[in-house]
Amino acid sequence: MPISDHQLIEAWKEVLTLSRLEAGQTVTVLTSAATHPQTLACALIATQSMGAIVNRLDLPPVNGDKAFSRDSLAYLGTTPLTGNRAAIAALKASDLVLDLMTLLFSPEQHDILKSGTKILLAVEPPEVLARLVPTLEDRTRVLAATKKIGAAREMRVSSPAGTALVCPLGEFGPTAEYGFVDEPGRWDHWPSGFALTFPDDRTAHGTIVIDRGDILLPQKRYVNEPIVLTVEGGYATKIEGGVDAALLRDYMETFRDPEGYAISHIGWGLQPRARWSTLGLYDREATIGMDARAFEGNFLFSLGPNNEGGGSRTTTCHIDIPLRGCTVKLDDETVVRDGRVVA
Repeated sequence: MPISDHQLIEAWKEVLTLSRLEAGQTVTVLTSAATHPQTLACALIATQSMGAIVNRLDLPPVNGDKAFSRDSLAYLGTTPLTGNRAAIAALKASDLVLDLMTLLFSPEQHDILKSGTKILLAVEPPEVLARLVPTLEDRTRVLAATKKIGAAREMRVSSPAGTALVCPLGEFGPTAEYGFVDEPGRWDHWPSGFALTFPDDRTAHGTIVIDRGDILLPQKRYVNEPIVLTVEGGYATKIEGGVDAALLRDYMETFRDPEGYAISHIGWGLQPRARWSTLGLYDREATIGMDARAFEGNFLFSLGPNNEGGGSRTTTCHIDIPLRGCTVKLDDETVVRDGRVVA
């Protein structure tokens, strides 16, 4: 059900307050052809009402002739900022960028963050944003999880379906996503609520079973029959199963890039207000599936790049896969047991 502009403006104000927006600061709202008009309009009203100096930077879409999906996370090639020095300079001069178009996994984003600019991504439908407004409690919970990740040297994941994955840790630090940007140079995504890291490069090994009811993103579909990934030296070397496995193989082959098969970020969902079932209630092009990524107790892993975590691997392929019912261990400590977060 749609929400009123008043509700969304109030949600924006809450998130902007958590992000420590102050009167007189400069906010640039980054938009493109797919930006939701209500999200944009309410963001402009909220930021101005809080006394910010507000700009809108609208950039043309790119990659449409290369991507096999209209999902903004389906193809991580060049962005509208690539080679656009004037736009990059404007964003660097801003205290806060509201990204309503998606710059994720781009070198331009890293460059802007290094200048101290904060970036908040918000591209889900307005009613999802309003339902999943972040809280200080979300931040506390996610930071506690990332502290555990930072101290661990190994993550082990298992499930009744047959997952048995080992991921050595330590090369890359943890990442906390709790939905707002309260420090200079911070990036986050509203909505979110999960902790993640990247395994040591070329070390993850074992088996991942994507079971019935688990989710493929950006396909945004529930799996109907198990898909078995064999992981060797940090890469998925086999994708076996029935039709769902064949569809995944065919999609990944479109990128023609072996780096797309690498194990990317790994972690678990910590957002109790996000639901596994929500994806089935939306048209595929209406959402990027943040409920699926963040619902409490999932094991979320991805295939593709690790440059967001400080690595050197880049690829246009990025696939997020949240699994249910897994047990996740950091060294000898169980943090998720059978799909439920251990307090």
